[in-house]
Amino acid sequence: MKDLLVDEFQHAVADCLIRHRSVLDVLSKFQEANARVHRAVAKAVTSCGCIRIHAQRPQIPAHSTLRDLKALMDDHIEGELCESCREVLEEELGTQLFYLVALCNLFDINTFDLFIKENRKLSTLGMYHIS
Repeated sequence: MKDLLVDEFQHAVADCLIRHRSVLDVLSKFQEANARVHRAVAKAVTSCGCIRIHAQRPQIPAHSTLRDLKALMDDHIEGELCESCREVLEEELGTQLFYLVALCNLFDINTFDLFIKENRKLSTLGMYHIS
C-alpha cells in the first residue's frame, strides 16, 4: 500500500512538472524550497514566537558511551508550533518533497526504492549510521 502511495506521488510529480523540467531549474527550485523551510522555522521563532531555539554546547560527561548520546543530546526547540506556523512549515516541506521527487524522476530513481535502501542502511547500521 505504501509503495503505491509513493509511486502515485512520483507519477503525479512527473505529470505536474512542465515548466521547470531542466535539471538546473529543479536544482534551483529545490534549493529555494530548502531556504523557505529554513525561513518558516525562523518566522515561527521571530515573528510568531510559538517556539524558541535555545542552543548551547552540549555537556557530555567524559565516561559517556555512544548509546548515552541520544539521551544527552537536545533538539534545542522549546515550545510547539502553533497551527498557523505548522501549516506554513508543512506547505514548505511539501514543496521541498515535490522537488526532491522531481530530482528522482530526472535521474530515473524510484523514490520508494530509495526509501527502502535508506531504511536498510538505518536498520543495519543503527546508531552508527552517519547522520
